[in-house]
Amino acid sequence: MKTKSSILKHLLLVLGLTMGWTAWAQQPSIQYWRPYDKRGVNVFETTKDDTIVFDGLKLRLGAGFTQGYQKLNHSNELATPALYEMGGGFPLAQANFNIDVQLYDGINLNLVSYMSSHHHNEFWVKGGYLQIDKVGFLKSEFFDNLWKNLTLKVGHMEVNYGDAHFRRSDGGHTLWNPWIENNIMDAFTTEIGAELYWKKDGVLLMAGFTDGEIQGNISSPSQPDGAKRKPSLYGKVGFDKQINDNLRTRITSSFVTTKSSASNTLYGGDRTGSNYQYVMENAPVSLTGNAFSGRFNPGFRDNVTAFVINPFVKYSGLEVFGTFEWAKGNSAFENGEGAAYAAEDDRKAQQTAFEALYRFGKDEQFYVGARYIKVDATIAEGYTAILPGTRYDVTIDRTSFGAGWFITRNILLKGEYVTQNYDGYNNTGANSRFYNGKFDGFVIQGAISF
Repeated sequence: MKTKSSILKHLLLVLGLTMGWTAWAQQPSIQYWRPYDKRGVNVFETTKDDTIVFDGLKLRLGAGFTQGYQKLNHSNELATPALYEMGGGFPLAQANFNIDVQLYDGINLNLVSYMSSHHHNEFWVKGGYLQIDKVGFLKSEFFDNLWKNLTLKVGHMEVNYGDAHFRRSDGGHTLWNPWIENNIMDAFTTEIGAELYWKKDGVLLMAGFTDGEIQGNISSPSQPDGAKRKPSLYGKVGFDKQINDNLRTRITSSFVTTKSSASNTLYGGDRTGSNYQYVMENAPVSLTGNAFSGRFNPGFRDNVTAFVINPFVKYSGLEVFGTFEWAKGNSAFENGEGAAYAAEDDRKAQQTAFEALYRFGKDEQFYVGARYIKVDATIAEGYTAILPGTRYDVTIDRTSFGAGWFITRNILLKGEYVTQNYDGYNNTGANSRFYNGKFDGFVIQGAISF
């Protein structure tokens, strides 16, 4: 683990290299690429629009920086143990380093690293992937025509399940997210695999598979019931169309299923951390040990099947986005793997999220909005190899009011008032700190991305 001074040296070095590069030459244009600045807002999958001429290898360096100020209060109805005593202050700044390379006509490389985050203290590679939108290297007219509507992504990358991950905060890169935090049940993970897309006239079809793990893993130990580690299979179907100058509509449905994993992280794959630092955490706390405060992970670490529908409509400055999500799964002990008892039925979780924004100004540089999220889930506590644990139902809901100002297309100042409530938790056990729990207050962030 690197010290804070070592992290600062890395930040300064990378910033210096990036500034030097941009001073030496204008940042090049990359084919089939989503800009990290305001131009990337409300961009989901990249299009097949061939608008940039390939004239050789191009390297583009970028970064994302976020610094916030937080004033949140939290409480529960337990006398002990005591929640961490919070006051107003500045959480650790987060930073990303982005490398995008145009390798060949229609072939891009993307590599993102976390330089500073609330979870990992060391310089950490998020992942990298190759995106192929043209296959001219095959020298085949047949494959050129076939590939006009196809895109292939291969590597260690974000699993394209749902649309919320296109709008979420990711370490230091928070400029695409109009809010401070992500969904309560944050469906985001990076896995090794491939995704094949078909895109035409606003219609999107995608099929993908990965190894089902956040890291590379070649082990496949047999369990007493014959279960072995299985890959993740997933897909997406959608429609996205600019109807006229004022109206854009998009709706997608996605699914993902994994039969058995060593450690599935569909709802726990973020390695950077929450933007509500230390809320609802018992003292003592640490950055790495309490990195995901305010979120809910249902704990489907062995098997998971999830389905989500995401509608998006933008009419002039009014913008609405929704998440309607259903998931089920279990941990390994709940499935009887390595346990002295039989497997149990899958637990379930459901999330509903709705947000409405109004963007205004000459270039829609300002916005105001509101968001509501609710999670209903069955959680599991106390499962061991010897004895089964307990299950019970809980509810978490969040209401947010926010506003933002794009000072330039690379700089966003945003703020949010949030209140979040916990219901159904027991007053004993591993999750007792949520017993009739609540937090509220405001967070302000400055975000820079290029």
